[in-house]
Amino acid sequence: EMQTSPHALRIVPLNTLVAEFLRRHPPGRRLCVGYSGGLDSTVLLHLLAGLRGELAFQFSAVHVHHGLSLEADAWADHCACQCAARDVPLRVERVTVARAGLGLEAAAREARYRVFAQLEVDALALAHQRDDQAETVLLQLLRGGGLKGLAAMPEQRPFGPIKLLRPLLGVPRSDIAAYAAAQGLAWVDDASNADITLRRNAARHHLLPSLENQFPGAAATLARAAGQCAEAASLLDDLARQDALTALSPEGLSLARLGELGPARARNLLRHYLEIHGIPLRRERLHEALAQMLAASGDARPAIEFAGATLRRQSGRALLVRTVALPARLTWTWRAESELELGEAGALVFTPAVGEGVVLPGEAVVKLRGGGEKLQLDIRRPQRTLKNLLREAGVPPWLRERLPLIYVGERLAWAAELGAAAAFRAGPGVEGWIISWRRPG
Repeated sequence: EMQTSPHALRIVPLNTLVAEFLRRHPPGRRLCVGYSGGLDSTVLLHLLAGLRGELAFQFSAVHVHHGLSLEADAWADHCACQCAARDVPLRVERVTVARAGLGLEAAAREARYRVFAQLEVDALALAHQRDDQAETVLLQLLRGGGLKGLAAMPEQRPFGPIKLLRPLLGVPRSDIAAYAAAQGLAWVDDASNADITLRRNAARHHLLPSLENQFPGAAATLARAAGQCAEAASLLDDLARQDALTALSPEGLSLARLGELGPARARNLLRHYLEIHGIPLRRERLHEALAQMLAASGDARPAIEFAGATLRRQSGRALLVRTVALPARLTWTWRAESELELGEAGALVFTPAVGEGVVLPGEAVVKLRGGGEKLQLDIRRPQRTLKNLLREAGVPPWLRERLPLIYVGERLAWAAELGAAAAFRAGPGVEGWIISWRRPG
Protein backbone atom coordinates (compact mmCIF):
# COMPACT_ATOMS: atom_id res chain seq x y z
CA GLU A 1 0.00 0.00 0.00
CA MET A 2 1.24 3.50 -0.84
CA GLN A 3 2.80 5.47 2.00
CA THR A 4 0.84 8.72 2.38
CA SER A 5 2.11 10.14 5.67
CA PRO A 6 3.68 13.63 5.80
CA HIS A 7 7.05 11.85 5.90
CA ALA A 8 6.38 9.59 2.93
CA LEU A 9 9.27 11.07 0.93
CA ARG A 10 11.80 9.84 3.49
CA ILE A 11 10.14 6.42 3.82
CA VAL A 12 9.43 5.60 0.18
CA PRO A 13 10.70 8.05 -2.49
CA LEU A 14 8.13 9.12 -5.06
CA ASN A 15 10.13 7.65 -7.95
CA THR A 16 10.00 4.26 -6.23
CA LEU A 17 6.23 4.59 -5.68
CA VAL A 18 5.66 5.46 -9.34
CA ALA A 19 7.94 2.66 -10.55
CA GLU A 20 6.01 0.16 -8.40
CA PHE A 21 2.76 1.53 -9.79
CA LEU A 22 3.93 1.03 -13.40
CA ARG A 23 5.00 -2.52 -12.62
CA ARG A 24 1.48 -3.20 -11.28
CA HIS A 25 -0.10 -1.46 -14.27
CA PRO A 26 2.29 -1.89 -17.23
CA PRO A 27 1.96 1.10 -19.57
CA GLY A 28 2.96 -0.72 -22.73
CA ARG A 29 5.57 0.55 -25.16
CA ARG A 30 4.26 4.11 -25.59
CA LEU A 31 3.44 6.17 -22.49
CA CYS A 32 2.20 9.75 -22.67
CA VAL A 33 1.62 12.18 -19.80
CA GLY A 34 -1.10 14.80 -19.68
CA TYR A 35 0.98 17.91 -18.96
CA SER A 36 -0.78 21.13 -17.97
CA GLY A 37 2.36 22.80 -16.63
CA GLY A 38 0.93 22.89 -13.09
CA LEU A 39 2.57 21.48 -9.97
CA ASP A 40 1.17 17.95 -10.09
CA SER A 41 1.74 17.26 -13.79
CA THR A 42 5.22 18.83 -13.60
CA VAL A 43 6.19 16.37 -10.86
CA LEU A 44 4.70 13.45 -12.81
CA LEU A 45 6.55 14.51 -15.98
CA HIS A 46 9.82 14.64 -14.01
CA LEU A 47 9.26 11.24 -12.40
CA LEU A 48 8.26 9.45 -15.61
CA ALA A 49 11.09 11.00 -17.61
CA GLY A 50 13.49 9.61 -15.01
CA LEU A 51 11.98 6.10 -15.24
CA ARG A 52 11.76 5.66 -19.03
CA GLY A 53 15.18 4.05 -19.29
CA GLU A 54 14.69 1.70 -16.35
CA LEU A 55 11.19 0.60 -17.45
CA ALA A 56 11.86 0.78 -21.20
CA PHE A 57 8.95 2.83 -22.54
CA GLN A 58 8.82 5.58 -25.15
CA PHE A 59 7.77 8.73 -23.34
CA SER A 60 5.90 11.78 -24.65
CA ALA A 61 3.64 14.56 -23.32
CA VAL A 62 0.44 16.26 -24.45
CA HIS A 63 -0.61 19.77 -23.47
CA VAL A 64 -4.22 20.86 -24.06
CA HIS A 65 -4.45 24.59 -24.80
CA HIS A 66 -7.98 25.52 -23.68
CA GLY A 67 -7.68 29.19 -24.58
CA LEU A 68 -9.56 30.20 -21.44
CA SER A 69 -6.82 32.37 -19.95
CA LEU A 70 -4.78 35.28 -21.25
CA GLU A 71 -1.76 33.28 -20.06
CA ALA A 72 -2.63 30.15 -22.06
CA ASP A 73 0.03 30.82 -24.72
CA ALA A 74 2.67 31.42 -22.07
CA TRP A 75 1.75 28.13 -20.36
CA ALA A 76 2.14 26.25 -23.64
CA ASP A 77 5.55 27.87 -24.18
CA HIS A 78 6.59 26.92 -20.63
CA CYS A 79 5.57 23.30 -21.25
CA ALA A 80 7.53 23.25 -24.51
CA CYS A 81 10.68 24.51 -22.75
CA GLN A 82 10.37 21.99 -19.89
CA CYS A 83 9.85 19.09 -22.27
CA ALA A 84 12.73 20.16 -24.51
CA ALA A 85 15.03 20.31 -21.47
CA ARG A 86 14.14 16.70 -20.66
CA ASP A 87 14.13 15.48 -24.27
CA VAL A 88 10.40 14.66 -24.09
CA PRO A 89 8.40 15.06 -27.34
CA LEU A 90 5.44 17.40 -26.70
CA ARG A 91 2.16 17.64 -28.58
CA VAL A 92 0.23 20.89 -28.04
CA GLU A 93 -3.47 20.69 -28.92
CA ARG A 94 -5.64 23.81 -29.11
CA VAL A 95 -9.31 23.20 -28.34
CA THR A 96 -12.51 25.20 -28.21
CA VAL A 97 -14.36 24.77 -24.94
CA ALA A 98 -18.05 24.61 -25.87
CA ARG A 99 -20.28 24.97 -22.82
CA ALA A 100 -23.39 23.37 -24.44
CA GLY A 101 -25.25 23.33 -21.12
CA LEU A 102 -22.19 22.21 -19.13
CA GLY A 103 -20.36 24.08 -16.39
CA LEU A 104 -16.97 25.51 -17.32
CA GLU A 105 -15.03 22.76 -15.51
CA ALA A 106 -17.06 19.97 -17.14
CA ALA A 107 -16.83 21.56 -20.60
CA ALA A 108 -13.04 21.95 -20.32
CA ARG A 109 -12.72 18.35 -19.16
CA GLU A 110 -14.78 17.15 -22.11
CA ALA A 111 -12.54 19.09 -24.49
CA ARG A 112 -9.41 17.51 -22.93
CA TYR A 113 -10.77 14.02 -23.19
CA ARG A 114 -11.63 14.53 -26.86
CA VAL A 115 -7.92 15.19 -27.38
CA PHE A 116 -6.93 12.18 -25.25
CA ALA A 117 -9.19 9.92 -27.33
CA GLN A 118 -7.14 10.73 -30.44
CA LEU A 119 -3.71 9.92 -28.98
CA GLU A 120 -1.81 7.09 -30.63
CA VAL A 121 -0.27 5.69 -27.47
CA ASP A 122 -0.67 2.64 -25.27
CA ALA A 123 -1.27 4.50 -22.00
CA LEU A 124 -1.89 8.04 -20.79
CA ALA A 125 -0.73 9.08 -17.32
CA LEU A 126 -2.71 11.77 -15.49
CA ALA A 127 -1.48 13.63 -12.41
CA HIS A 128 -4.50 13.34 -10.12
CA GLN A 129 -3.40 12.86 -6.51
CA ARG A 130 -4.95 11.94 -3.17
CA ASP A 131 -6.38 15.37 -2.39
CA ASP A 132 -8.03 15.48 -5.82
CA GLN A 133 -9.59 12.12 -5.00
CA ALA A 134 -10.88 13.37 -1.64
CA GLU A 135 -12.38 16.46 -3.32
CA THR A 136 -14.11 14.27 -5.90
CA VAL A 137 -15.66 12.05 -3.21
CA LEU A 138 -16.85 15.09 -1.28
CA LEU A 139 -18.41 16.68 -4.38
CA GLN A 140 -20.10 13.41 -5.34
CA LEU A 141 -21.55 13.10 -1.84
CA LEU A 142 -22.99 16.60 -2.05
CA ARG A 143 -24.42 15.92 -5.52
CA GLY A 144 -26.12 12.76 -4.29
CA GLY A 145 -23.93 10.47 -6.39
CA GLY A 146 -24.34 6.71 -6.24
CA LEU A 147 -21.68 4.15 -5.37
CA LYS A 148 -19.92 4.51 -8.71
CA GLY A 149 -19.77 8.27 -8.29
CA LEU A 150 -18.38 7.88 -4.77
CA ALA A 151 -15.79 5.44 -6.11
CA ALA A 152 -14.37 8.58 -7.77
CA MET A 153 -11.23 8.00 -9.87
CA PRO A 154 -9.65 4.55 -10.31
CA GLU A 155 -5.89 4.01 -10.44
CA GLN A 156 -6.33 2.72 -13.96
CA ARG A 157 -9.15 2.19 -16.42
CA PRO A 158 -9.56 1.47 -20.12
CA PHE A 159 -10.23 4.48 -22.32
CA GLY A 160 -11.01 3.24 -25.80
CA PRO A 161 -7.90 1.39 -27.03
CA ILE A 162 -5.60 2.95 -24.40
CA LYS A 163 -5.26 2.83 -20.61
CA LEU A 164 -5.64 5.81 -18.32
CA LEU A 165 -3.17 5.64 -15.44
CA ARG A 166 -3.03 7.76 -12.27
CA PRO A 167 0.33 6.94 -10.64
CA LEU A 168 0.05 9.67 -7.96
CA LEU A 169 -3.48 8.90 -6.80
CA GLY A 170 -2.32 7.72 -3.37
CA VAL A 171 0.09 10.63 -2.80
CA PRO A 172 -0.98 13.75 -0.85
CA ARG A 173 -0.47 17.19 -2.37
CA SER A 174 1.99 18.13 0.39
CA ASP A 175 4.37 15.31 -0.64
CA ILE A 176 4.17 16.39 -4.28
CA ALA A 177 4.97 20.00 -3.34
CA ALA A 178 7.90 18.84 -1.19
CA TYR A 179 9.28 16.77 -4.08
CA ALA A 180 9.01 19.71 -6.50
CA ALA A 181 10.84 21.98 -4.05
CA ALA A 182 13.57 19.41 -3.40
CA GLN A 183 14.14 18.93 -7.15
CA GLY A 184 14.01 22.65 -7.95
CA LEU A 185 11.20 22.19 -10.46
CA ALA A 186 9.41 25.10 -12.14
CA TRP A 187 5.68 25.10 -12.77
CA VAL A 188 2.87 27.52 -13.63
CA ASP A 189 0.06 28.64 -11.35
CA ASP A 190 -3.40 29.04 -12.88
CA ALA A 191 -5.12 31.98 -11.20
CA SER A 192 -8.50 30.35 -11.84
CA ASN A 193 -7.60 27.72 -9.24
CA ALA A 194 -8.34 30.37 -6.62
CA ASP A 195 -11.81 31.10 -8.00
CA ILE A 196 -14.08 29.70 -5.28
CA THR A 197 -17.20 30.22 -7.40
CA LEU A 198 -16.04 26.95 -9.06
CA ARG A 199 -17.20 24.07 -6.88
CA ARG A 200 -14.00 22.09 -6.90
CA ASN A 201 -12.02 25.14 -5.83
CA ALA A 202 -14.54 25.79 -3.05
CA ALA A 203 -14.06 22.20 -1.86
CA ARG A 204 -10.27 22.56 -2.07
CA HIS A 205 -9.91 25.91 -0.32
CA HIS A 206 -12.78 25.82 2.17
CA LEU A 207 -14.57 22.51 2.69
CA LEU A 208 -11.59 20.15 2.96
CA PRO A 209 -9.45 22.45 5.15
CA SER A 210 -12.44 22.92 7.46
CA LEU A 211 -12.93 19.15 7.65
CA GLU A 212 -9.22 18.61 8.29
CA ASN A 213 -9.39 21.06 11.19
CA GLN A 214 -12.21 19.13 12.82
CA PHE A 215 -11.22 15.64 11.64
CA PRO A 216 -7.45 15.33 11.09
CA GLY A 217 -6.74 12.96 8.19
CA ALA A 218 -10.12 13.65 6.57
CA ALA A 219 -8.64 13.73 3.05
CA ALA A 220 -6.99 10.34 3.52
CA THR A 221 -10.22 8.92 4.96
CA LEU A 222 -12.28 10.19 2.01
CA ALA A 223 -9.75 8.77 -0.46
CA ARG A 224 -9.93 5.37 1.30
CA ALA A 225 -13.73 5.54 1.16
CA ALA A 226 -13.47 5.86 -2.63
CA GLY A 227 -11.68 2.50 -2.77
CA GLN A 228 -14.32 0.89 -0.54
CA CYS A 229 -17.12 2.28 -2.72
CA ALA A 230 -15.38 1.02 -5.85
CA GLU A 231 -15.21 -2.47 -4.33
CA ALA A 232 -18.88 -2.40 -3.33
CA ALA A 233 -19.90 -1.16 -6.79
CA SER A 234 -17.92 -3.99 -8.38
CA LEU A 235 -19.73 -6.54 -6.18
CA LEU A 236 -23.12 -5.08 -7.19
CA ASP A 237 -22.12 -5.39 -10.85
CA ASP A 238 -21.17 -9.02 -10.25
CA LEU A 239 -24.57 -9.67 -8.64
CA ALA A 240 -26.37 -7.95 -11.52
CA ARG A 241 -24.48 -10.06 -14.08
CA GLN A 242 -25.46 -13.18 -12.16
CA ASP A 243 -29.15 -12.13 -12.07
CA ALA A 244 -29.02 -11.23 -15.76
CA LEU A 245 -28.28 -14.88 -16.64
CA THR A 246 -31.90 -15.80 -15.83
CA ALA A 247 -33.59 -12.47 -16.58
CA LEU A 248 -31.98 -10.91 -19.64
CA SER A 249 -32.44 -11.87 -23.29
CA PRO A 250 -32.25 -9.97 -26.60
CA GLU A 251 -35.95 -9.16 -26.06
CA GLY A 252 -35.17 -7.33 -22.80
CA LEU A 253 -35.51 -7.94 -19.06
CA SER A 254 -38.08 -10.42 -17.79
CA LEU A 255 -40.59 -8.51 -15.65
CA ALA A 256 -41.56 -11.73 -13.89
CA ARG A 257 -37.96 -12.28 -12.84
CA LEU A 258 -37.58 -8.62 -11.79
CA GLY A 259 -40.66 -9.02 -9.59
CA GLU A 260 -39.16 -12.08 -7.88
CA LEU A 261 -35.87 -10.42 -6.96
CA GLY A 262 -37.10 -7.88 -4.42
CA PRO A 263 -36.95 -4.10 -4.86
CA ALA A 264 -33.25 -3.42 -4.15
CA ARG A 265 -31.94 -6.33 -6.22
CA ALA A 266 -34.39 -5.59 -9.04
CA ARG A 267 -33.27 -1.96 -9.14
CA ASN A 268 -29.66 -3.12 -9.24
CA LEU A 269 -30.38 -5.35 -12.24
CA LEU A 270 -32.33 -2.62 -14.04
CA ARG A 271 -29.50 -0.15 -13.32
CA HIS A 272 -27.00 -2.61 -14.79
CA TYR A 273 -29.16 -3.16 -17.89
CA LEU A 274 -29.37 0.58 -18.52
CA GLU A 275 -25.68 1.13 -17.79
CA ILE A 276 -24.46 -1.47 -20.27
CA HIS A 277 -26.43 0.44 -22.89
CA GLY A 278 -24.76 3.69 -21.87
CA ILE A 279 -27.78 5.21 -20.08
CA PRO A 280 -26.81 7.20 -16.95
CA LEU A 281 -29.55 7.85 -14.41
CA ARG A 282 -30.23 9.07 -10.91
CA ARG A 283 -31.54 6.84 -8.14
CA GLU A 284 -34.98 8.49 -8.13
CA ARG A 285 -35.33 7.82 -11.86
CA LEU A 286 -34.49 4.17 -11.28
CA HIS A 287 -37.25 3.85 -8.64
CA GLU A 288 -39.74 5.43 -11.06
CA ALA A 289 -38.71 3.21 -13.98
CA LEU A 290 -39.00 -0.03 -12.00
CA ALA A 291 -42.34 0.98 -10.48
CA GLN A 292 -43.84 1.77 -13.90
CA MET A 293 -42.55 -1.45 -15.45
CA LEU A 294 -43.90 -3.66 -12.65
CA ALA A 295 -47.03 -1.85 -11.44
CA ALA A 296 -48.70 -0.69 -14.67
CA SER A 297 -51.88 -2.58 -15.62
CA GLY A 298 -51.63 -5.45 -18.07
CA ASP A 299 -52.78 -3.53 -21.15
CA ALA A 300 -50.83 -0.36 -20.32
CA ARG A 301 -47.79 0.62 -22.35
CA PRO A 302 -45.51 2.54 -19.98
CA ALA A 303 -42.61 4.37 -21.62
CA ILE A 304 -39.84 6.00 -19.60
CA GLU A 305 -37.75 8.47 -21.59
CA PHE A 306 -34.01 8.71 -21.08
CA ALA A 307 -31.37 10.60 -23.05
CA GLY A 308 -31.42 8.95 -26.46
CA ALA A 309 -33.54 5.93 -25.50
CA THR A 310 -36.91 4.82 -24.13
CA LEU A 311 -37.61 1.98 -21.72
CA ARG A 312 -40.80 0.21 -22.84
CA ARG A 313 -42.85 -2.77 -21.72
CA GLN A 314 -43.51 -5.40 -24.37
CA SER A 315 -44.66 -9.01 -24.01
CA GLY A 316 -43.74 -9.30 -20.34
CA ARG A 317 -40.34 -7.67 -20.74
CA ALA A 318 -38.74 -4.29 -20.17
CA LEU A 319 -36.93 -3.35 -23.37
CA LEU A 320 -34.66 -0.39 -24.00
CA VAL A 321 -35.27 1.11 -27.44
CA ARG A 322 -33.03 3.76 -28.97
CA THR A 323 -34.89 6.94 -29.74
CA VAL A 324 -34.82 7.39 -33.51
CA ALA A 325 -36.56 10.31 -35.14
CA LEU A 326 -38.71 9.63 -38.18
CA PRO A 327 -36.55 10.29 -41.24
CA ALA A 328 -37.19 13.38 -43.31
CA ARG A 329 -37.05 11.18 -46.41
CA LEU A 330 -39.96 8.74 -46.77
CA THR A 331 -39.49 7.27 -50.28
CA TRP A 332 -36.64 5.44 -52.02
CA THR A 333 -36.21 3.63 -55.35
CA TRP A 334 -34.86 0.07 -55.37
CA ARG A 335 -33.04 -0.97 -58.54
CA ALA A 336 -32.17 -4.60 -57.79
CA GLU A 337 -29.27 -3.79 -55.44
CA SER A 338 -28.48 -6.24 -52.65
CA GLU A 339 -28.86 -3.61 -49.93
CA LEU A 340 -30.87 -0.40 -49.73
CA GLU A 341 -30.02 2.08 -46.96
CA LEU A 342 -33.04 3.84 -45.45
CA GLY A 343 -31.24 6.30 -43.16
CA GLU A 344 -32.86 6.46 -39.72
CA ALA A 345 -35.28 3.69 -40.80
CA GLY A 346 -32.51 1.09 -41.07
CA ALA A 347 -31.87 -0.86 -44.27
CA LEU A 348 -33.36 -3.57 -46.48
CA VAL A 349 -31.23 -6.55 -47.53
CA PHE A 350 -32.22 -8.46 -50.69
CA THR A 351 -31.13 -12.06 -51.30
CA PRO A 352 -32.04 -13.75 -54.62
CA ALA A 353 -33.88 -17.08 -54.34
CA VAL A 354 -35.82 -19.51 -56.53
CA GLY A 355 -39.29 -20.65 -55.56
CA GLU A 356 -39.56 -18.39 -52.53
CA GLY A 357 -39.64 -14.75 -51.50
CA VAL A 358 -41.29 -11.91 -53.37
CA VAL A 359 -41.34 -11.40 -57.16
CA LEU A 360 -40.25 -7.89 -58.08
CA PRO A 361 -39.47 -6.13 -61.35
CA GLY A 362 -36.08 -4.48 -61.88
CA GLU A 363 -37.30 -1.35 -60.11
CA ALA A 364 -39.68 -0.82 -57.20
CA VAL A 365 -40.58 1.92 -54.74
CA VAL A 366 -39.88 1.70 -51.01
CA LYS A 367 -42.02 3.83 -48.70
CA LEU A 368 -42.42 4.11 -44.96
CA ARG A 369 -45.79 3.23 -43.54
CA GLY A 370 -48.11 6.21 -43.29
CA GLY A 371 -51.33 4.53 -42.09
CA GLY A 372 -54.37 3.00 -43.75
CA GLU A 373 -52.46 0.49 -45.91
CA LYS A 374 -53.90 -2.96 -46.64
CA LEU A 375 -52.18 -6.23 -47.50
CA GLN A 376 -53.50 -9.56 -48.78
CA LEU A 377 -51.37 -12.31 -47.29
CA ASP A 378 -53.72 -15.17 -48.28
CA ILE A 379 -55.21 -15.32 -51.80
CA ARG A 380 -58.33 -16.98 -50.34
CA ARG A 381 -58.98 -14.16 -47.89
CA PRO A 382 -59.60 -10.44 -48.40
CA GLN A 383 -57.09 -7.67 -47.79
CA ARG A 384 -56.60 -6.62 -44.18
CA THR A 385 -55.21 -3.44 -42.65
CA LEU A 386 -51.55 -3.40 -41.71
CA LYS A 387 -52.61 -2.05 -38.31
CA ASN A 388 -54.43 -5.29 -37.47
CA LEU A 389 -51.88 -7.58 -39.10
CA LEU A 390 -48.98 -5.96 -37.23
CA ARG A 391 -50.80 -6.08 -33.91
CA GLU A 392 -51.58 -9.80 -34.38
CA ALA A 393 -47.95 -10.45 -35.33
CA GLY A 394 -46.80 -8.83 -32.06
CA VAL A 395 -44.76 -6.10 -33.74
CA PRO A 396 -43.99 -3.43 -31.10
CA PRO A 397 -45.90 -0.17 -31.62
CA TRP A 398 -42.73 1.93 -31.85
CA LEU A 399 -41.48 -0.15 -34.81
CA ARG A 400 -44.76 0.11 -36.73
CA GLU A 401 -44.29 3.87 -37.19
CA ARG A 402 -41.29 3.53 -39.53
CA LEU A 403 -42.08 0.20 -41.17
CA PRO A 404 -40.69 -0.07 -44.74
CA LEU A 405 -43.10 -1.17 -47.48
CA ILE A 406 -42.38 -2.11 -51.13
CA TYR A 407 -44.74 -1.08 -53.92
CA VAL A 408 -44.93 -2.24 -57.51
CA GLY A 409 -46.82 0.53 -59.20
CA GLU A 410 -49.68 1.33 -56.83
CA ARG A 411 -49.84 -2.18 -55.38
CA LEU A 412 -48.34 -3.11 -51.99
CA ALA A 413 -46.08 -6.12 -52.69
CA TRP A 414 -44.23 -6.56 -49.39
CA ALA A 415 -44.25 -5.26 -45.81
CA ALA A 416 -41.48 -5.62 -43.26
CA GLU A 417 -42.35 -7.99 -40.38
CA LEU A 418 -45.20 -9.47 -42.47
CA GLY A 419 -43.77 -10.61 -45.81
CA ALA A 420 -45.00 -10.73 -49.40
CA ALA A 421 -48.52 -10.12 -50.63
CA ALA A 422 -50.07 -13.33 -52.00
CA ALA A 423 -50.13 -12.02 -55.59
CA PHE A 424 -46.37 -11.31 -55.51
CA ARG A 425 -45.19 -14.51 -53.84
CA ALA A 426 -42.71 -16.59 -55.89
CA GLY A 427 -44.03 -20.00 -56.91
CA PRO A 428 -42.01 -23.14 -57.75
CA GLY A 429 -39.16 -22.40 -60.15
CA VAL A 430 -39.85 -18.66 -60.11
CA GLU A 431 -37.06 -16.22 -59.20
CA GLY A 432 -37.82 -14.13 -56.16
CA TRP A 433 -36.17 -12.06 -53.44
CA ILE A 434 -35.94 -12.89 -49.76
CA ILE A 435 -35.99 -9.50 -48.02
CA SER A 436 -34.85 -8.78 -44.49
CA TRP A 437 -35.19 -5.51 -42.62
CA ARG A 438 -32.18 -4.40 -40.62
CA ARG A 439 -33.94 -2.42 -37.94
CA PRO A 440 -32.73 1.02 -36.85
CA GLY A 441 -30.67 1.37 -33.67
